[in-house]
Amino acid sequence: MIRIGLIINPIAGMGGRVGLKGTDGLADQARALGALPLAPDKAARALAPLAGDTDIRILAPPGDMGAGVALDCGMKVDTLDMISKEITAGRDTIDAAKQLKSLNLDLLLFAGGDGTARDLCSAVGEDLPVLGIPAGVKIHSPVFARTPETAGRLAMDFVRGKVKGLCHREVLDIDEDIYREGRVQTRLYGYLKVPEADRVQSRKAGSPVGEAAAQNLIALDYIDAMEKDKIYLIGSGTTTRPVMENLGLAHSLLGVDLVKNRELLLKDATEKQILGITHGEDIGIFITPIGGQGYLFGRGNHQISPEILQRAGKENIRVGATLEKIGSLRGQPFLVDTGDPSTDRMLSGYTRVITGYRQEMIYPIL
Repeated sequence: MIRIGLIINPIAGMGGRVGLKGTDGLADQARALGALPLAPDKAARALAPLAGDTDIRILAPPGDMGAGVALDCGMKVDTLDMISKEITAGRDTIDAAKQLKSLNLDLLLFAGGDGTARDLCSAVGEDLPVLGIPAGVKIHSPVFARTPETAGRLAMDFVRGKVKGLCHREVLDIDEDIYREGRVQTRLYGYLKVPEADRVQSRKAGSPVGEAAAQNLIALDYIDAMEKDKIYLIGSGTTTRPVMENLGLAHSLLGVDLVKNRELLLKDATEKQILGITHGEDIGIFITPIGGQGYLFGRGNHQISPEILQRAGKENIRVGATLEKIGSLRGQPFLVDTGDPSTDRMLSGYTRVITGYRQEMIYPIL
């Protein structure tokens, strides 16, 4: 019998669509703003490739922290002796991980973000193989599979011996209070052992200072193409920031800002606000991939939800990236993980990328 541990942080990712840029310590506020749990569904998507294998048994804490989700997927489950809670904290993740650590697991799957990875690192360290199911707002640590579905397939390959190697990957996290002020300070907390495969995402790479001039040219190109009475969603990042700076508008480095006729409609908008303001309007979206990882959607910009992307249409989504940022991907395609498979399929294929003033290239999206 193959024994796979499962831990889900049920509140992971809830703060994204409501503009909180994280959920640590803000679960109640996220719920008050209308946020819904996303992590259990993403964990279920990861379990789907494993669900048909009768040799696999899941060991997990009760309820939405793991056992309930696995049971709903039709899997064999052993539930840990823990109290089921509607709202969990990092202490619950650590307690569950410590119990699972002693149960001779073949692999420990966990669904969450960087904060959850930190909890796993403190509880199990490098004592057993783990793999992250991406479900958080911010995911800088290269211990997560690229998508929930990829996590499930990689987990199956690993426990069946098709992927034998393990590598030590960094657990990184940022100070969320500073992050919400528009500054990023990343810290290394330790390492986890994950299956060695290219299906695990890369570490996020920052933008070199020398790219500033190229980013400015990209912004000027995008501004020149702006249409009258069209609402533009300006995504997060240092490549998109010069759009707002050149327009002389207040902006949020890590949020989504709305612009119409070169005037600010709303700074740091939530999904609900975007849906309300853009109802019945033409929409344009300007984003940049995460350096070193290549994600366009599903990492740090959850406010631009599948419903908004479907409303805009792929033809109204523009990507800006310097040649240096494209080079940091080492030939790997752009990635999307919106949480909705049909939207991911809509976005796949190829997209035009602004690389300078009146300069473009075509780049693939997986």
